[in-house]
Amino acid sequence: QVQVVESGGGLVQPGGSLRLSCAASRSIFSFHWYRQAPGKQRELVAGITSGGRTNYADSVKGRFTISRDNDKNTVYLQMDSLEPEDTAVYYCKAFVLTLGDIWGRGTQVTVSS
Repeated sequence: QVQVVESGGGLVQPGGSLRLSCAASRSIFSFHWYRQAPGKQRELVAGITSGGRTNYADSVKGRFTISRDNDKNTVYLQMDSLEPEDTAVYYCKAFVLTLGDIWGRGTQVTVSS
């Protein structure tokens, strides 16, 4: 059984920064961050493969950075220049070759003055 746990959410003012972490209980092939705002569908924010290849949603390019520490089975999402529109529950999804997708429970990010 693989567990995925997010942390690092909170309340931040517009223009501020937060760093989210997602820790897995074993090695992971790829990680993705998704978010879901109230009344909206869950959307992909960023992803990173085991080899370090990254992808981003257009809405966060240049502001968010995804990275991973394979030794710690952890992925990070550095979020800068946050906007109220970034307010959402952020979810980490880990892909394990033998198990498929494993989702975390999410962490709330609120951008407000």
